[in-house]
This record gives sequence, structure tokens and C-alpha cells, in this order.
Amino acid sequence: MIRLINRFEKRQAKLVIIGIGYVGLPLAVAFAEEGFETVGLDKDQRKVDSIAEQRSYIDDVPDEQLAPLVASGKLSATTDPTVLGSADAVILCVPTPLNKTKAPDLKYVIDATKMIRAHQRPGMLIVLESTTYPGTTREVMAPLLSGEAYTIGRDVFIAFSPERVDPGNAIYKTRNTPKVLGGATPACLQIASALYEAILDTLVPVSSTDTAEMVKLLENTYRAVNIALANEFALMAQRLDVDVWEVIRAAATKPFGFMPFYPGPGLGGHCIPIDPLYLSWRMRSLKYQARFIELADVINSGMPAHVVVLTQQALNTAKKAVNGAKLLIWGVAYKRDVDDTRESPAFDIMTGLEQLGAEVSYFDPYVPTVQRNGHEMRSVAATISYSDFDAVVVITDHSHQDYDRLLAEAPLIVDTRDALRNAEGDKQKVVKL
Repeated sequence: MIRLINRFEKRQAKLVIIGIGYVGLPLAVAFAEEGFETVGLDKDQRKVDSIAEQRSYIDDVPDEQLAPLVASGKLSATTDPTVLGSADAVILCVPTPLNKTKAPDLKYVIDATKMIRAHQRPGMLIVLESTTYPGTTREVMAPLLSGEAYTIGRDVFIAFSPERVDPGNAIYKTRNTPKVLGGATPACLQIASALYEAILDTLVPVSSTDTAEMVKLLENTYRAVNIALANEFALMAQRLDVDVWEVIRAAATKPFGFMPFYPGPGLGGHCIPIDPLYLSWRMRSLKYQARFIELADVINSGMPAHVVVLTQQALNTAKKAVNGAKLLIWGVAYKRDVDDTRESPAFDIMTGLEQLGAEVSYFDPYVPTVQRNGHEMRSVAATISYSDFDAVVVITDHSHQDYDRLLAEAPLIVDTRDALRNAEGDKQKVVKL
């Protein structure tokens, strides 16, 4: 234990990060910048090749930050799991999706843990960062990594630290985002703290891995439930002929007791649409119904269909049928100023409009191509005339776009983000969420 802490403090430890996507790569870069020999382990050969070529595939990690770390040998990547045999610490940043019944799919966590076990040696620290339900680290990972040969807290150290990555955030990065950390034992927490203190300004230790897992679910459930409330207010405001965006902006002037959340076309990203359902599933196994979570999921999941109906109604008002209409989806990234399309509501909206007979294209300066139904779809050019379409549906409100031109050229706009609020021109042809 003392030997491992000393290796962390002297930057002599070798780290392996399993999964080098939006979470794993920034973390690997942070450790490499602090002098740790850091290896990214990933099944995707394209990511491994990209790192070897000193090219980043994550917007939050520019090439000029990545390249010197690779050149110095502090950062590398591989698809070979035997690298785990020489690791002092292993951090799992693998996907934790839901299956078709909205139950947790821990396949990637289990596969990665079994891979570690196959190369395990005494004195290793293993940390799970993937979001999951309370009890996963204790019930799923720990038994696979302990037993007759390894005692937790003595021969193997296990911890959970939920990732808090916010793609595209220009202020909060790995170092200055407080990090929650829970250990399987006090010794595990001490060891894990010694590692993370090297790259973090603020560490937030909690009493157990279950607590740390619950923290992340509270954070994202809080957002999901409040976004659902804003979405329901949008649905009510439409029926009351009230501008919900004006209502929220006015309410936000209250200096206490209110925090603004905003409606939208549906939830996107890997966290907010998925994480609360991990807790809901867990509670059902304990014969408890997480009613707020499930109601929020119903409301948020229904927003793409609402946007489809809103678009159809807007076309009808303009005396046009959705069947045969040429429609442009403005933005397919799940949020502004990123290229991440995971769980983006844009795709359900596109599918819904196509099922009604519309001819659907998209524009997104951050996403030049996207795979849909096994086929590649390309963004239209930024120079295209919006007058070529019967309507434009704004799904992602990217910054620094020419909304004045959009307002001037498009004959009809369905604005799900209040993106055209400050645009100059005729607002009569804008239909708001």
C-alpha cells in the first residue's frame, strides 16, 4: 500500500485507462501531463492509430495538447490487453448503455473487469468511472477481482469515481472539476485519493462506492426531472398561447429559490437520458417505484414526437402538407458546439417526419456526416439557400451561426431552442416549441 502511494507521488506508476472516448482520453491526457506513463486500451483500432499519429478525435483535446505527450512516450494506446499485466492502476471508462427494456447493460463493465482479472497482479488499484446503479462496484466488480488470491484493501484496491465530463465546456475541465471518490474500504479510498490528487484541484471523498455511484445518479436525475418540468411547461404554455421562453427568462430574475431549466426537442447525450433509468431499474428490484424519474422519462421521451406534430401543424397552417415537403433539420448534435450525436433527439424527429412522407436533410457544421440506418448521410453545405426548403426545424442551437440569414430566407421555421430570439427579421414565420 505504501509502495503504491509512493509510486503515485513520485509519478513512477504506470496507468492503463480502458476506453479512450469522451471520458477516457481527457483523463489519460491529464495523467500524462502530470508525468505518469499512461496507456489507453481500446478495441477501436482507429482511436489507437489516431493517437499514434498524434491526432485527437475529441474536440476537448486539441492536437497540440496531445502530440507532445505521445512524442515524449508518456501517452500511448493499444488494443492489446496484456498491457494490464504491468499496470499499477487501471481506470475503466467504458459505456454503460440500457438494453431494449431500459435495463442496465453491464456487458462492457463485466468484460473489462474479466480482462483485468486475466492479467491481475497483487497491489493494483482498479477504479470504475462509468455511470451505473448503486451497488455495481461492490456486487459486480469486487467479486470478480477478489477471492482466495486477493483480499480487497490489502492485495487489490477498488474504488468508484463518477465521471463529470461536460463536452464543449470551456471553463470546467478535468483538473478544476471537483471529483467524487468512494473506496471499497478505507485503504482503497486512501490509495485512490493518492492517485487522483495528482491531477485534481478538489477531491470529494465519500464513505463508500455505493454512495459515489448514487451521487452521479442524483446529479443527472436532478437535471432530467427539471428539464421534464420545463418541457411540460412548454406543452402547457402552447395550449395557453403563452411564450414559455419569456416565462422562464422572467422567472430567472428571481435572485433566490429558482434555477432556470429550459425545454427542448428531447434529451441527448450519454448521461441525462440514461442515467436516471439505472436508478429506476435498481429501485424496481427493491420493490420501489421511482415515480419522478419514470414520469420525467415519459415527458422527455415524448418531446421528439411533439416536435414532429408541431412541424406538421406549422406546415398545415402554411397550407402545405408534410407528405412531400422538403425539410431541413438544423443541427443533429445533442447539444450546442459539440460534434457528439449520441442519443440526439434529432434522429427520432427525422425518422418521424420521414414516416409522414417528408424529404429530410440536415445541416450541422460540427457533424459533416452521420450514420443512419446503415447509410451515411451528409450535411448540406453552409452556403445552401434556406428558401429551397418548405421548413427548417432548429434542433441544435450552435453558436456563431447566421440566424439572421436563416430568418430571412426560410419560409417557415420551427424553433425548438429559442435560437432565433435575437435574430433580425420577420418573426411571424417562426413557430416556437
